[in-house]
Amino acid sequence: MADREKSSEGLQLSQEWLEAADCRAELLQHLKDQVPQIFCLRKELSPQEEEELMQRRLLHPLECFLFGEDPQEGLEKLNQGSASSQLCGRVFKEGETVYSCRDCAIDPTCVLCMDCFQDSVHKSHRYKMHASSGGGFCDCGDVEAWKIGPCCSKHDPGAAAAMDEAVLEPELYERAEKLFRVLLRYVTDFLVWEENFELSAELQPRIKDNAYFCVLYNDEHHSYDHVIYTLQRSVNCDQAEAQTHTTLIDKEGRRAVKRGTLRSCQQAKDLIRSNSEHISLQPLRVEILPATVMAHQTFALRLGSWFQKIIGYSVGFRQAFCQVALEPNADRDRPCLISRLMLHDARMYKGARKIVHELIFGSMLMDSEFKRLFAIEFTKHYKQLQKDFISDDHERSISITALSVQIFTVPTLARQLIEECNVIKVIVDTVLELLREHLDESNRFFFLGYNSDKFSRIQVIFHDLRYILISKPSVWTEELRGQFLEGFKIFLGFLKCMQGMEEVKRQLGQHIAVEPEWEAGFTLQIQLRHILAMFQDWCSSDDEIMLQAFKECHTALIECNNQPFHREATDFYMCKHILRARPYKVSQEPVSIHLPISRLLAGLYVLMWKTGAIERLDNPERYDFVQLAEHPLRCVVLAAQVTAEMWRRNGLSLVSQVYYYQDVKCRDEMYDKDIIMLQIAASKMDPNHFLLLILLRFELFEYFNGNCVSKDQDELTQWNRLTEEMLFLLIAIFGERYIPGISQVTKEDVTMREVVHLLCIEPMAHSTLVKSLPENENHETGLEAVIAKVATFRKPGVSGHGLYEVKKERLMDFNPFFYHYSRSQRSKAEESQKKRRAQESNDKALRPPVPPAFSPSFSRIVHLLCCDVFIHILRRILQRAAEDRSTHWTEAMIQRALHLIGQALMEEKTQLESSSVEDVTFNFSLKARAAVGSEQDKSLFLLLSKIKALPSLEAQKDLAKWLLQMFEIVKCLREKSSPTVSVSMDTTKPEESTQDKEKAERKRKAEAAKLHRQKIMAQMSAMQKNFIESNKMLYDNMPETGMQEEPVTSSESSAMEQRELCIAFGPLRGPTPAEREVLTCILCQEEQEVLPLAPAMVLTACVQRSTVLTQCRGRIPANKADGTGTYPLFMPPDLAVGTHTGSCGHVMHATCWQKYFEAVQNTTRNRLHAELIVDLENGEYLCPLCKSLCNTVVPLIPLEPLTFNYENAEIIGQHLTLPRWIQVLAARIKGLKSIMQDNDVQTDGGSGSSGTTGLFGDGQPDFRSILAYGVQESRKFSDGIAEMLVVCATTVHRVGLKTAPNELCPRVPLMAWNTCAFTIQAIENILQEEDKPLFGSLQNRQIAGLKAIVQFAASQRLKSSQGVIQKHFADMMGVLLPVLSRKNTPSVLDVDFFHLLVGLVLSMPSLYQEEGIDLQPSAVSSAFNNMYIFHLVTMAHILQVLLTATDFPAAGDGEETEEARSASELYTTVLQHTGRLVPDLSGGSVAQRVKAGIEPFLRCAALFFNCLTGVHPPEELFSASVTSPGQMEALCSYLALPFNIFQLFQDHRDAVSPMLQRWCGSPSITKALQGKIQTIRYPRRRNRLIELPEDYSALLNKASHFQCPKSTVDERKHPTLCLVCGAMLCSQSSCCLSQLDGEDVGACTAHAATCGAGVGMFLRIRECEIVLMASKTRGSTYPAPYLDDYGETDPHLGRGNPLHLCPERYRKLNQLWQQHCILEEIARSLEVVNVMFAFEWQLV
Repeated sequence: MADREKSSEGLQLSQEWLEAADCRAELLQHLKDQVPQIFCLRKELSPQEEEELMQRRLLHPLECFLFGEDPQEGLEKLNQGSASSQLCGRVFKEGETVYSCRDCAIDPTCVLCMDCFQDSVHKSHRYKMHASSGGGFCDCGDVEAWKIGPCCSKHDPGAAAAMDEAVLEPELYERAEKLFRVLLRYVTDFLVWEENFELSAELQPRIKDNAYFCVLYNDEHHSYDHVIYTLQRSVNCDQAEAQTHTTLIDKEGRRAVKRGTLRSCQQAKDLIRSNSEHISLQPLRVEILPATVMAHQTFALRLGSWFQKIIGYSVGFRQAFCQVALEPNADRDRPCLISRLMLHDARMYKGARKIVHELIFGSMLMDSEFKRLFAIEFTKHYKQLQKDFISDDHERSISITALSVQIFTVPTLARQLIEECNVIKVIVDTVLELLREHLDESNRFFFLGYNSDKFSRIQVIFHDLRYILISKPSVWTEELRGQFLEGFKIFLGFLKCMQGMEEVKRQLGQHIAVEPEWEAGFTLQIQLRHILAMFQDWCSSDDEIMLQAFKECHTALIECNNQPFHREATDFYMCKHILRARPYKVSQEPVSIHLPISRLLAGLYVLMWKTGAIERLDNPERYDFVQLAEHPLRCVVLAAQVTAEMWRRNGLSLVSQVYYYQDVKCRDEMYDKDIIMLQIAASKMDPNHFLLLILLRFELFEYFNGNCVSKDQDELTQWNRLTEEMLFLLIAIFGERYIPGISQVTKEDVTMREVVHLLCIEPMAHSTLVKSLPENENHETGLEAVIAKVATFRKPGVSGHGLYEVKKERLMDFNPFFYHYSRSQRSKAEESQKKRRAQESNDKALRPPVPPAFSPSFSRIVHLLCCDVFIHILRRILQRAAEDRSTHWTEAMIQRALHLIGQALMEEKTQLESSSVEDVTFNFSLKARAAVGSEQDKSLFLLLSKIKALPSLEAQKDLAKWLLQMFEIVKCLREKSSPTVSVSMDTTKPEESTQDKEKAERKRKAEAAKLHRQKIMAQMSAMQKNFIESNKMLYDNMPETGMQEEPVTSSESSAMEQRELCIAFGPLRGPTPAEREVLTCILCQEEQEVLPLAPAMVLTACVQRSTVLTQCRGRIPANKADGTGTYPLFMPPDLAVGTHTGSCGHVMHATCWQKYFEAVQNTTRNRLHAELIVDLENGEYLCPLCKSLCNTVVPLIPLEPLTFNYENAEIIGQHLTLPRWIQVLAARIKGLKSIMQDNDVQTDGGSGSSGTTGLFGDGQPDFRSILAYGVQESRKFSDGIAEMLVVCATTVHRVGLKTAPNELCPRVPLMAWNTCAFTIQAIENILQEEDKPLFGSLQNRQIAGLKAIVQFAASQRLKSSQGVIQKHFADMMGVLLPVLSRKNTPSVLDVDFFHLLVGLVLSMPSLYQEEGIDLQPSAVSSAFNNMYIFHLVTMAHILQVLLTATDFPAAGDGEETEEARSASELYTTVLQHTGRLVPDLSGGSVAQRVKAGIEPFLRCAALFFNCLTGVHPPEELFSASVTSPGQMEALCSYLALPFNIFQLFQDHRDAVSPMLQRWCGSPSITKALQGKIQTIRYPRRRNRLIELPEDYSALLNKASHFQCPKSTVDERKHPTLCLVCGAMLCSQSSCCLSQLDGEDVGACTAHAATCGAGVGMFLRIRECEIVLMASKTRGSTYPAPYLDDYGETDPHLGRGNPLHLCPERYRKLNQLWQQHCILEEIARSLEVVNVMFAFEWQLV
């Protein structure tokens, strides 16, 4: 009814507007009246009411006007004629996962949303995933974004065809245009509103109201706390209100913090500004707005969302909207509406910006034509928009400038913008204008005192230039050529400002006072790295462009006047060669590392050769490459001098610059291009002149000319280092040919060589390789294409990552002087390769590899290595070494010289092999052999022979040897004879000096002596063996064997006996082996035997609450104060929360531990972050040895030695049957109770004798009958052990019950027994999980810990009040013996029988306590007690299994066995007792079901009794895994059970039948069988961590659809998965904070408290990392079990490779959880990570 009324009202209104003469005025009139009545009222409406009123009074009439009828009907008609859009256009939220296809995306900015990716072809390609920074949109359906597969299955092209046909009716389109024009103008006016604006006449309210709002805006200068403080001081609000205001200001961008009169708002504004100015230099932005304006602004925002909804209905609406938004303004000076919004963007608040951006995304960017028009508008205002962004303080993701990526990356659009708007020029001009303030008088950049924030914003503009150049044109038009070249010239103008900037001059005398600013220059260089490469790429695609660009670049370089020469040219002579050059010393004059134009020119020159465009270059002679190479050479020399430590006084800034100059981030466009420019110069110049120039610039000319002598050690060291660097440069110029254009290699060859050299350092992970390789503009390194050819992959284990190892056949490409190695890499690679060659028994010579041949244009470079100056340089170096003047040479220098000789010989060999001798002009070997003048011994060849024999150059001996062989091979090739190695060796002998001969002789003698010694030793060894063999009888008959014979036989007989008596209790109980345990204290290193009366020795231990075994995940019962009838007296069968005690197995003296603990407490208080690791208040400490987290110690108590009287046991066994035992027990308990109730009534001494007569009589047993079966004195312990028993028990009680420490609490012994039982169950669970044998598979620390805990629990009764223990025993026994049960005794379904068993067995000895005498049962009594308790508990547990079983296995076909018959009989009896019908079930299936159900209980019992009594278990339990068939029989045998366990009920029929009836008759059992109470089935469910999907994207998909249950807003969430129960939580978000113990905690902390008793394991899905939590204040991160194809984890999806589940790692995580090691892992990780401030884990 209401809907119909609303519709008719809306239609009536819309009709009036349509018929009105001035439709706009009518619409505005309606808004003027209605908007202030809905929004920003004095009494705020609820969001629901506000929404309802807005829909009814405003939006519905507007929709009626738009459709001209009821909107629902109009929409249905519209839907019939349209289809869904081909473009997805989903706008990404911050943190949302997006996908990019590395195979198909045009560039890395082309991304898909989760849903489109899942339905696209790219899922099977090489994809990357990463978290969006917000603001982009999905490119699905955009054919220009993808090479193949542009659409997912939802956005297929068929829809697009249908869309084109779906055109709106003319009347509808006209109405839409009319309405959109009015409303968009209205929206724009209010979104660009300034404080001083006045409302237009159409919207002026009739009655002016004095209602104003004081509005506070968000900024990035003030912190949350600053704003909260300011609000509390300024507008009288409490902290909670101030926090709410601040949160909303941060999220929405503004908030009205006060409503009132103009005067009161003005006061609030002044207060806010003054209070905020005290904190930060800038005041907060506050505005006073009339309430009417606020109302209209609020509605304008809602209209933005409404527009999005409407234009989503139809393409026609979208086009109408775009038309209106982009139509030129009637006033030519004012921009169109969308431009007004863009130009005001920086002054708009966050919420308004988001709406405007989403509107642009949903409209103009979804239509190619309007996208083009919008791009033109955007480019027109580009400079202004960027200026506004620079002065704005908001992040770029919410700035309009972020839209550039949506426009400039579209290839066709980018080309149109170059042609029509010359966008390259616009962008570069913008950068130049913004950086103009940093230009010095020489018009070069100088960044001293720059603003880093502003500078980082300017850098973003370079991204836009990169986007424009991202895909080069395949077809060039004249217009495109002209505009591109113009843009290129402007770009060169920008580079001119960088060429030679920030010159440095060597500091002499004193150290530089202030480190110069250098980061800004290198930041620019890093930003330009890809842009320079892309400009070169664009130029190479068209010959004409290439030639023009080269000329322009050359002209620009000539115009640069940096670092000019100050002296005239002089002649320099060496080796009969003259070089006329102008002197310039890098060490004395200014030099700059920034030479972008020189390097760009080098790149273009190589590309011209590669493409063949060089042939069309007019007048190539005019390019003076000597002059062009001058600056790059100075730069290389500067790097060499810095390495030689000549610039130490210039500080670290220069060292950093040289590091980045050669680093992978910059070297492509810096160091590498300088080497290329020097190669170009070397190919153009006379080789001698080139080398003379190199010597001059390295300031080594005089040194190598022999005119330079010095005794200054520093100067000599510098010359040596410079010589090393100069030789290294020559190696690079000659050998580095892996550049397309310089030789015939491809980009793939270049990458392969890089990878080989990286892997020669050490095997590397894929990510390390990627980081070490240069990226292209698409962030690709080309690694995947080549890695399989050069390396083999080694998969990772459970930790670590996969590694690549270089293939052996690729090692021949290894160059020890690879020019991209850093010094440390070079030495590591050299060491690694020498080691490898030594292992393969080759010589250690690292020979130069064979390089590819130079291209014809660069072929002249090879003559460098056979020119006179080169021979002279080498001769000088080798001569110094031969003279052995240690200060004049270094081994590194010799190594480089030898490498150069090797390069020269290999070049000569290659040329001789490929051409005839006459054609080969390369004659290095001839010049090297030639004598100099009359000095025969100065030839290079002979010097090399001398070097080989030098002991100081032993390391280079193999290389020298190989060079001499090469000389011989080359000589033979020249003479066309076959080479023989021996000849080359012989030729060197005549020249060997006498000294060398003497050395060789000494060495030969030493070798001979060594051989002689070895021979004698071998003879002696043989004689000794011979003697032993011949006198074997003598050795065999030594008396030692006689002494050993007797124990052998006795041990054999005892082994036989033990095999028979592998029974834990009962009359045939096996013996306890007498073991003497001597242990060493890890603190004082002293040994001590573990004895009951000796000083205490303790094991470190950690007690923690655990839900690992729980059957009711998420339900943690509260502890009742009285402790009766509930936990901890009875453990419920669901094991909701247990107390686990684990140990790392390290032993200390109790006194040593106490001293250590006190010391830890004292030192930890002084460490800043230590309290994060250990909680001192709760007694925590780290194990001194292994640093495991501990919070108590368990005293070590040896097993009680016993003598077991089998005859006595047999006699007692005949009389003490189960019924008799029950009677005796009941009598004792009754008697003890009466004593407790009436302490005055004392029995006289004669009672004991009557008990004795009652032993063999049939009369009723009396109070002391129990003592007649054997007693002995209680064990005594030393004070130390007694004290430690209390320490441990108190911790277990405090932690397990989360209560205050109280050693007198009656629940202390209960908690000791419970932790013993629970720890055993946890260990059995682990063994079962891993399918390991029950015994023999535990680690030593686990065995030691388990034995200690059992003995500690057993001794607990001695430290507690006997009355309390007796009461506990009676209460527990009440479950089994109805005669002892009380009102609140639980039924057999309500207890865990293993906990009950442990409690009963360990408390039973307390019944033997007599007043004044400490007694305990004898060994025989204990054996019977344990057996009968165990039999009773087992029978009760069998009943428990039968009552809860529903899933009986199918019966076999075989004949019925005795076991099946007895099982069937028992089941029938139970069904009769519980009043149920007997189903048609075979006894075999009942037996099978029961055995499966009780097996875990039996396994736990076996572990318990083994630790308690020390009786050796049967061998089968050491080898049988969980699933092996013999296990059940072995367990029954060990636990004194018949193999047919149902026999128990028949053997004890008289005693058990009435009990069975009483057990089954419990009311709670009736309820459970009726289904009113949930029961636990046996065997219990084994808990594991949840199943995770194999593909990580499935988890990301799940996270993307996650909706926070407590929040409707779409801000970034951290979906976090609990790995224990599978719950998805909203982590680290204020919306999901909750209270825990009166403190605010995050969702994960709150969840861990209920799911894991405070311990949790969570997977943060978007961060791809595990979070381990152990309490409110403790947590740590851990690698996720997902690996990429390269065996690496990817925290925070930094690399974005596809991830797959690693089962081994997930298994390890599961073990970490099941073994209760999370706490330990957190402590270890916190110990490693030394943090100053704690992370607030409780808010996670």
